[in-house]
Amino acid sequence: MINETILPERTGWLLLALFSLAWILLGRYWGKKASGLDGYMLAGRSVGLALGTATAVATWVTSNTTMLAPQFALEFGIWGMLAYSTASFGLFLFAPMAQRIRQLMPRGYTSGEFVRLRYGRTAYLLFLLISLFYALTWMISMAMAGGTLLEALSGIPYTYGMTVVLGVCVLYTLFGGLYAVIGTDFIQSFIILVGVVVVALATLSQVDLSQVHAHTQATRPALMHVMFPAAVMAVFNNLLFGLGEIFHSNVWWSRAFAMREGVGKKAYLLGGLLWLPIPVAAGFIAVAAPFLDVNIVRPDMVGPVVAGKLLGSVGAVVVFVVVFSSIASSIDSLLAATADLITKDVIQQFILPKARDTQLEKISSWVIVGLGVVTWLVCLPRVGTLATVLFFAGALVAST
Repeated sequence: MINETILPERTGWLLLALFSLAWILLGRYWGKKASGLDGYMLAGRSVGLALGTATAVATWVTSNTTMLAPQFALEFGIWGMLAYSTASFGLFLFAPMAQRIRQLMPRGYTSGEFVRLRYGRTAYLLFLLISLFYALTWMISMAMAGGTLLEALSGIPYTYGMTVVLGVCVLYTLFGGLYAVIGTDFIQSFIILVGVVVVALATLSQVDLSQVHAHTQATRPALMHVMFPAAVMAVFNNLLFGLGEIFHSNVWWSRAFAMREGVGKKAYLLGGLLWLPIPVAAGFIAVAAPFLDVNIVRPDMVGPVVAGKLLGSVGAVVVFVVVFSSIASSIDSLLAATADLITKDVIQQFILPKARDTQLEKISSWVIVGLGVVTWLVCLPRVGTLATVLFFAGALVAST
């Protein structure tokens, strides 16, 4: 952990309280539109282009995008920024598939249903095992990220930060289902885009690119080499990881089912285009770190540290809000999509095959709470790091 936080703890608590209240109220407001199982699980299957694009962008901007992209740039140079951007190819390639999914299964709910109908029961059970395992590990990594990053940015104790972030996401997802998730995603995606652009522009205005290039060439020449082996490996590793994640995860399938006919393809293409420059902008901050003579104790904190140095307290606040928004936008999506998968493909398929929609809606609510509790219990001991938790399941996804 870094010795000195970029925000006072009191300011961190104030920001955390304000935005937590905002997400809960927004979730409650959007959730009023949810009626019936379709409304709760799939936002009435009526999501338009604007909300569809925003939820794709916000869900894919995890804490890894805002924190790991700068680390990649610091360690791998230009290739590092581009490596993380390759995850957008998953959105591009899923776009035509989203349209096809909506046509083939107009009343579908989950990715598991497609696998069961297309590939049979054995493949279905294996798919469920892999998908649920990865969804849980991703959610755990995001909750851990919430606690770790809030502690590093403002000194809020890990346990408290993790509990608040996870609890807030559970509350507003519980209130409004996918309506609440997509509604808050719209606001969160706007905050993330504006925040990243502001910090990137501040970096551009205060450093000379030619001097940064010359300094990097003189002190770290390998980062400027087009065939730097570790960087090239990072490009393909991230590309395959992104493809495996998007094509198998119910997070993305549920949005395909939720979007209006003809919207899915456009929303995912536009979402990919909007998401692609975010890792580049976030990573560019880190490229300037050695030139600015910033003391980087932890590589994954290079983004916040540089932003704090360039923009002072304003930059620190921007980073805090962007990080909180990016974590919340991923946790809520995982809660809703994983609850759908458990409710429809585990409980209805194997335990209560004759359950009515009203029963399934209540069950889904309890599953959301249960997922939150399990995630909290696993995160509490703080075993391992974000990378070890995520990569523990990543190989399964990349090969799915």
